[in-house]
Amino acid sequence: MKELTDKQIERQDFVDNAIFNLIQSLNTTDKTINWDIEMIGEIRDVIAEWMIERLNITDEQKFYPYLEH
Repeated sequence: MKELTDKQIERQDFVDNAIFNLIQSLNTTDKTINWDIEMIGEIRDVIAEWMIERLNITDEQKFYPYLEH
């Protein structure tokens, strides 16, 4: 079975952590925002659409690597 490389996993972690850090930095309250991969994934999808489709500066695999089925 094919698996993501360590580099690809590092890229996924980088993107997800960058989004979570952005969410944390935009929080203007004392309320804790917990890690929520569903929320992070939705935001990631919007960012990916902009970077891949609208700005045409990267492709899906470079932005957020995944295994093709």
